[in-house]
Amino acid sequence: MAAAERRAFAHKINRTVAAEVRKQVSRERSGSPHSSRRSSSSLGVPLTEVVEPLDFEDVLLSRPPDAEPGPLRELVEFPADDLELLLRPRECRTTEPGIPEEGKLDAQVRAAVEMYTEDWIIAHRRYQHLSAAYSPITTETQRERQRGLSRQVFEQDASGDEKASPEDADDPRHCSGSPDDTPRSSGASGIFDLRNLAADSLLPSLLERAAPEDVDRRNEALRRQNRPRALLALYPAPDEDEAVERCSHPEPPQEHFGQRILVKCLSLKFEIEIEPIFGILALYDVREKKKISENFYFDLNSDSMKGLLRAHGTHPAISTLARSAIFSVTYPSPDIFLVIKLEKVLQQGDISECCEPYMVMKEVDTAKNKEKLEKLRLAAEQFCTRLGRYRMPFAWTAVHLANIVSSAGPPDRDPDSDGERRSTWTDRRRRGPQDRTSSGDDACSFSGFRPATLTVTNFFKQEAERLSDEDLFKFLADMRRPSSLLRRLRPVTAQLKIDISPAPENPHFCLSPELLHVKPYPDPRGRPTKEILEFPAHEVYAPHTSYRNLLFVYPHSLNFSSRQGSVRNLAVRVQYMAGEDPSQALPVIFGKSSCSEFTREAFTPVVYHNKSPEFYEEFKLRLPACVTDNHHLLFTFYHISCQPRPGTALETPVGFTWIPLLQHGRLRTGPFCLPVSVDQPPPSYSVLTPDVALPGMRWVDGHKGVFSVELTAVSSVHPQDPHLDKFFTLVHVLEEGAFPFRLKDAVLSEGTVEQELRASLAALRLASPEPLVAFSHHVLDKLVRLVVRPPIIGGQIVNLGRGAFEAMAHVVSLVHRSLEAAQDARGHCPLLAAYVHYAFRLPGTEPSLPGGAPPVTVQSTTLARGPGRPASLYLARSKSISSSNPDLAVAPGSVDDEVSRILASKLLHEELALQWVVSGSTVREAILQHAWFFFQLMVKSMTLHLLLGQRLDTPRKLRFPGRFLDDIAALVGSVGLEVITRVHKDAELAERLNASLAFFLSDLLSLTDRGFVFSLVRAHYKQVATRLLSAPNPVALLTLRMDFTRILCSHEHYVTLNLPCCPLSPPASPSPSISSTTSQSSTFSSQAPDPKVTSMFELSGPFRQQHFLAGLLLTELALALEPEAEGVSLLHKKAISAVHSLLCGHDADPRYTDATVKARVAELYLPLLSLARDTLPRLHDFAEGPGQRSRLASMLDSDTEGEGDIGGTINPSVAMAIAGGPLAPGSRASISQGPATASRSGCPLSAESSRTLLVCVLWVLKNAEPALLQRWAADLALPQLGRLLDLLYLCLAAFEYKGKKAFERINSLTFKKSLDMKARLEEAILGTIGARQEMVRRSRERSPFGNQENVRWRKSITHWKQTSDRVDKTKDEIEHEALVDGNLATEASLVVLDTLEIIVQTVMLSEARESILGAVLKVVLYSLGSAQSALFLQHGLATQRALVSKFPELLFEEDTELCADLCLRLLRHCGSRVSAIRTHASASLYLLMRQNFEIGNNFARVKMQVTMSLSSLVGTTQNFSEEHLRRSLKTILTYAEEDVGLRDSTFAEQVQDLMFNLHMILTDTVKMKEHQEDPEMLIDLMYRIARGYQGSPDLRLTWLQNMAGKHAELGNHAEAAQCMVHAAALVAEYLALLEDSRHLPVGCVSFQNISSNVLEESAISDDILSPDEEGFCSGKHFTELGLVGLLEQAATYFTMGGLYEAVNEVYKTLIPILEAHRDYKKLAAVHGKLQEAFTKIMHQSSGWERVFGTYFRVGFYGSRFGDLDEQEFVYKEPSITKLAEISHRLEEFYTERFGEDVVEIVKDSNPVDKAKLDPQKAYIQITYVEPHFDTYELKDRVTYFDRNYGLRTFLFCTPFTPDGRAHGELPEQHKRKTLLSTDHAFPYIKTRIRVCHREETVLTPVEVAIEDMQKKTRELAFATEQDPPDAKMLQMVLQGSVGPTVNQGPLEVAQVFLTEIPEDPKLFRHHNKLRLCFKDFCKKCEDALRKNKALIGPDQKEYHRELERNYTRLREALQPLLTQRLPQLLAPTTASLRNSLHRASFRKADV
Repeated sequence: MAAAERRAFAHKINRTVAAEVRKQVSRERSGSPHSSRRSSSSLGVPLTEVVEPLDFEDVLLSRPPDAEPGPLRELVEFPADDLELLLRPRECRTTEPGIPEEGKLDAQVRAAVEMYTEDWIIAHRRYQHLSAAYSPITTETQRERQRGLSRQVFEQDASGDEKASPEDADDPRHCSGSPDDTPRSSGASGIFDLRNLAADSLLPSLLERAAPEDVDRRNEALRRQNRPRALLALYPAPDEDEAVERCSHPEPPQEHFGQRILVKCLSLKFEIEIEPIFGILALYDVREKKKISENFYFDLNSDSMKGLLRAHGTHPAISTLARSAIFSVTYPSPDIFLVIKLEKVLQQGDISECCEPYMVMKEVDTAKNKEKLEKLRLAAEQFCTRLGRYRMPFAWTAVHLANIVSSAGPPDRDPDSDGERRSTWTDRRRRGPQDRTSSGDDACSFSGFRPATLTVTNFFKQEAERLSDEDLFKFLADMRRPSSLLRRLRPVTAQLKIDISPAPENPHFCLSPELLHVKPYPDPRGRPTKEILEFPAHEVYAPHTSYRNLLFVYPHSLNFSSRQGSVRNLAVRVQYMAGEDPSQALPVIFGKSSCSEFTREAFTPVVYHNKSPEFYEEFKLRLPACVTDNHHLLFTFYHISCQPRPGTALETPVGFTWIPLLQHGRLRTGPFCLPVSVDQPPPSYSVLTPDVALPGMRWVDGHKGVFSVELTAVSSVHPQDPHLDKFFTLVHVLEEGAFPFRLKDAVLSEGTVEQELRASLAALRLASPEPLVAFSHHVLDKLVRLVVRPPIIGGQIVNLGRGAFEAMAHVVSLVHRSLEAAQDARGHCPLLAAYVHYAFRLPGTEPSLPGGAPPVTVQSTTLARGPGRPASLYLARSKSISSSNPDLAVAPGSVDDEVSRILASKLLHEELALQWVVSGSTVREAILQHAWFFFQLMVKSMTLHLLLGQRLDTPRKLRFPGRFLDDIAALVGSVGLEVITRVHKDAELAERLNASLAFFLSDLLSLTDRGFVFSLVRAHYKQVATRLLSAPNPVALLTLRMDFTRILCSHEHYVTLNLPCCPLSPPASPSPSISSTTSQSSTFSSQAPDPKVTSMFELSGPFRQQHFLAGLLLTELALALEPEAEGVSLLHKKAISAVHSLLCGHDADPRYTDATVKARVAELYLPLLSLARDTLPRLHDFAEGPGQRSRLASMLDSDTEGEGDIGGTINPSVAMAIAGGPLAPGSRASISQGPATASRSGCPLSAESSRTLLVCVLWVLKNAEPALLQRWAADLALPQLGRLLDLLYLCLAAFEYKGKKAFERINSLTFKKSLDMKARLEEAILGTIGARQEMVRRSRERSPFGNQENVRWRKSITHWKQTSDRVDKTKDEIEHEALVDGNLATEASLVVLDTLEIIVQTVMLSEARESILGAVLKVVLYSLGSAQSALFLQHGLATQRALVSKFPELLFEEDTELCADLCLRLLRHCGSRVSAIRTHASASLYLLMRQNFEIGNNFARVKMQVTMSLSSLVGTTQNFSEEHLRRSLKTILTYAEEDVGLRDSTFAEQVQDLMFNLHMILTDTVKMKEHQEDPEMLIDLMYRIARGYQGSPDLRLTWLQNMAGKHAELGNHAEAAQCMVHAAALVAEYLALLEDSRHLPVGCVSFQNISSNVLEESAISDDILSPDEEGFCSGKHFTELGLVGLLEQAATYFTMGGLYEAVNEVYKTLIPILEAHRDYKKLAAVHGKLQEAFTKIMHQSSGWERVFGTYFRVGFYGSRFGDLDEQEFVYKEPSITKLAEISHRLEEFYTERFGEDVVEIVKDSNPVDKAKLDPQKAYIQITYVEPHFDTYELKDRVTYFDRNYGLRTFLFCTPFTPDGRAHGELPEQHKRKTLLSTDHAFPYIKTRIRVCHREETVLTPVEVAIEDMQKKTRELAFATEQDPPDAKMLQMVLQGSVGPTVNQGPLEVAQVFLTEIPEDPKLFRHHNKLRLCFKDFCKKCEDALRKNKALIGPDQKEYHRELERNYTRLREALQPLLTQRLPQLLAPTTASLRNSLHRASFRKADV
């Protein structure tokens, strides 16, 4: 870890560069006034150590708040109403509370009732919502704040729409195509045009000569108008991944629901209607084999059917008339069925008999079956009258819910619509912890399907033997099979209509399971919907929030087979008995349908004639609040006689049994198998169970268990867990003090209770999780009470603190574990968080109201400190425990007890801290896992203590006792240590602990002594620092520390905590306007820098001491930005994000809107400027280009140059490095890239981090006080100032506007952030990501859009952030983004401009002002050159004018570069489409000329520069608008005419000349514009313009570069290279005139090897050019450096074009120059490139890999073409261009130009007869041509490259026959060969060259034959000699040569031409030649066959023999023809007979 020590030792804060140190030393030696640059304080404490903070409270005491003026007073101290207590009434879902009203409640129930009715008590920090933690700045909030931005006008956006603008009336299509329409001399017409134009409006006060100060003041006032308040609102929101401080208040505890389904029963209709039918609905989960809802009973009978039961019915309660029910499903699965069972009134006969009529009779046969039906009706009526109160099972069916949900599909509404989204969100919120559905079941969600109406037609009859749930599950499982057995059964046909839909959010007329009205319940008379209680399939972990106490009874089966007597139709009656008397049956059984709400007894349905029936019945009972030992369930068994027989009772009791409900004080639930007694039970049976054999009782089946029944309770009063039950019982016993007490079988006395209680506390961890979570609030409350109010047993205080504390730790950890899935991002369990936030209160300190006033139910009863508060609210602690307190059952008399109670009560936070500090290791582990909970508990306890005890007025130092603070310090220390030690073992825990600790300290800042908290922070930092020295992975620790700092800084009073108002700052001048500060600016050279100011801008000791938190944050940033820091990209991002997030918060905070306040806030961030300045070399370079980063610093850091004087000239290499001007692509190259200015290595920052850091810097510059900035700038050393300017330069580049187009383009792509991947990799390798972060990240990546990381635009490529997760953005979103980006670019540039003005003010009097101003001007120029809005340009140009008028020598005396740059930029803006920009630009240009003229310093320079700039502009700019520029020219003319001051001079005349000259160039431009689409014409035109400037080298050079740019754009690299070679030759000519250097080229001649065309550059003769004339050849290219640049550019283009041989030639010229300069670095590079080039030549020798170009002859015919008519050109097209392609391109282009049906392509290559053409049409003839070389040339042109370079002669052949056809028989087949010669050799600086000479030769048929035979022979030879041999190719060629061919094969040729000897002796030579060709041919065939024989395998032997046979045949046939002799060979023919054999005739003089 030596690095860290080294770091600490080096005091990295003082990042001095070597040069600065030297400067400092020399200054000190010379005793210059600038002694000691940095005040010693900045060297005080190294950054790695934390300074001792000031004692916060003392500082505040020493400064009365009213010391601050006005709005600043708010920053001094926290507001008085910072903390308040809110009582929020607990929301009750139902209109009535539903809590028992009965008299005496036992302690358990009382506690429960109290708990469920208490208001929430919330300790609220009133300003907390202003903190970034609670109101984070997100993309949405940013969007909100970006409303109402005004649209900025940008040139590039305007140009997009110009097509529509009326000014472009003249359509280029109708203009002629010739480049020479108007001769260059048409100046007169140009003058006329310019005179007649309208000028733009003039700037009113431009020509007045005002004092510079006034101008500055006016400019500043204008700049200040309408600026956006918040800069960061325009920047993308901070990265949410980094927002560790983000938290939100938990949701208040709510009742748990699953996904809710609404089922409505609409109608039930059978084929016959004879009796009432009753329905039961319930949900069953087949996989879990569990009934998952209670029953819902419905009755859809008609009134006539209901009438049959009149005898039995009371008036039905409205709650029993419900026909719709809401079911809740927590665990949706595809295995859930909605089961519908039907019952009917009991009648005689078994189920099958009773179902028969329903199955047989059909509705259609009603008439036929009339008598039968009547009979049935009568019988039914009798049964109803007699047996109406009994039911029998009838039929059942089931609906598979998954089918409904999936077939119903998503709702019709657009799923994206808001309403929909909201509902699913609330579902999710309500479901909370239970969303653990396994991924397989996710498909099955019951929340968003489309409502469906079902008609169920088939019911299955119930089978008496198979009624139990087990059987039902078998049936259901069977139903899902395709071949279900149930399908084979005969169904009961009926029609049941039900609606199934997702339940609405707040349904009306809803009843809770307890039948309470759920809000909203508009009218009690409406038919209700019932909420059906869910029995979830798995555990549900949710705390109870309301009183619920229900019992469900399920009789399963009864076995009376051994019971004697008539017991067949058995019914079981259930009663809830409060005593043994029959009258004590309580009405607590819920009614079913159409009956009374509650009944005292209920019966099971009867199965006919069955002695051991099964039951499916469910009885629902409401448990009384107090269940006592006498309460029991009584079951009576009856035999029902179905037939009325005289003397037989309707029901006969045949057995009894019972279940006592309490056992040892616990509710009895679960399955029971009970014996049944034949006799009535004896008195006082109810306290015993039936298992006890009472004497004298008879039992069925000898006291065996014959009745099986199950009880389940759903209760929020009875925990139903032995450990919890025991704990609550003991606690309540202690509260009531009722000893002795019986617990289970033991009797507890006061002596043993303590031991039991301790055991019970320890056993809490064994409780089962579900009830523990459900009763978590109760348990925690009781534990807190035990800690705070230790019980008094036998007069002794029993201290259970430790036990209770440990139990609390275990409970918390169990609850956490149960709810793991529901944890939030910080690992908090929402349930526990809600407990602390809402439910937790200090026992006994109820905020009760005095005098028994009714409780106030205001939404938030605020208990803040107010004058009118009743004092009794804050009872002193001793009084708060009074004898009247019902919680304390102590007689008022026992004073000792009272006193001891008071002594015993403790403060929870103190006790927690103490217990935590002293806790043992096992408990400590549990606490550490969930430290956040205990921290939050302590904080709330402390807050309540302060609020309720009226301690807010006490000074903070006295609020809490010292021992408590010691405990806190010890605790923070130990937790901090845990974080540090665990970071490598358990990163996730360390991360959580770290955050919890930070939040805790942050909370303490609101409550206790802030100085104390700061000391804790410092201590923690020290611990971390110590560990860092030895940590194996410091990055992980640093990450945690950064998170820690970030959380601390997210405190809502962060600014106040930094003591922003104390005087570290210097006294500011009373009016901080720029003008007033000029008076102070003299400090620049006369006084020593002010140490106070310096220490404000550095991370100095005083700064970090006073602004403690800001100091920590910036120190973290400084350390992360250190070059040696490790794991940096991650840390950069974190640190920068933290600062950005804070600044965003300040911008959005209403407390800091006032400018003076904002300036104070900005002072906390001043060191950011120095930090960013020093990090400059590692920031992402937005202005790309070599050596660009330190453009200006290097320029000012004169010492690095070793030139003594600062104002001296800059050496040319540095100038080149800085220039970066846009003039020419080659301009950035330089021989030596300037010294590497302090470029420390180190990890560069990603584009995103850099940009965010820069926006933070701009924020500080925007909001800080200008006077302060000025004084700081005055103290900076030159290199630092240079770096500051560089920083501003970078800001301009980083925030440059990209244009709407860019947004649209990017929208269609998605980018990946490579830099982020690198950071991710680093993290993974270094292991800094916590497991949780990893998990969170992975879950993000699983989102539907893939990794969200990818979706959020990667800002390293685009510097703005994706607004949402959708990839495709709407047009509005793109518009909005462009709008925001435009505003950000404008504001960023304006801030830079403001800062530049401050710097200019500062350096006015400096000795080094020249170089500084030069640098300032460069930044201004850069800002004018980038894409800027009209608004900015107005201000920018005003600043530029002021600068030029104050310092004219900047432009006119020094280097010409600046002047050239400025002219170019002004001209570009003069051509703007936005009139405001034109107005200002023309004003600037005019003033520039005037100034130049007035200095008397050669107006020629500006003239020359402007002319060159215009040429450059015209050539390179795509969408350049010449008519707008003309208007500007006119405007400038107007200024010249109106300028009174210069009336008498020649100025106006000179301006006029210049304007007309420019106008002429523009006229050429118009032409260029017409040909924008026709690259050939465009280049021709540029070529012509360049030729026109033969006499002015600067301009010719400019145009050559323009052409190169255009070619490069079109991908013609060879041509671009040629342009550069020409340019270099031009410069070489000029340099040769100037001086005679051995190492320089002599002129054009030196470049001949590269291209023969170069010689045209030598046209510059001495008489044209006198090198010394002002303004000539003054550009930067006319230097050796410029020449080098051009040559390098040429080499680059040649390489891109694959012309590697030419690269070598270029470097031959370049190397001597570099050698002369001793530039070995460059030489190394050059030789490296040469090596690459030669290697490539070697690898691509065959030439197939390099295809250089395809050539076509194009002829234009027709008057439409203007000058092109009858012109022929050779076009060079990209390689492998087909004839069809170029033909299509030209046809399409000219068709678009001349209109449809005008252009015709001539399809052949015959000579065109002009007379036959239609004069209205345009004809284009295109022919493929090949380069042609004479035989002697081929000797030199050996390589493929040679044959493709320097081409002038091209050949094409046209076959023809005398009768006009192209092809005919051999004897008549002629061929025309055409040779074309071009003006220049290809490649040239254009891609088409005119044909200057044409020569034709006609070949006779025999000559054609000779050529063909020679070609065949060559092919054979090639195939034979090929290496490696290619058998396939050889065989193909052989087959074509010797195979028997049908026509025109070799044999036929011989027969045609060689059979007869020609008569004409002139043809003898041809005859002979052909014969020789055939001989050669035969020889080659033989060779080929021999070769083939060697190559073939055995399988081809036969084929080879065939070839040989064919060859023999051919040779025999040819033999006679080849042997005959010619009579004589004639003498050579005379020269007049010119023909193809005279190759010499092809040579021609070069034209």
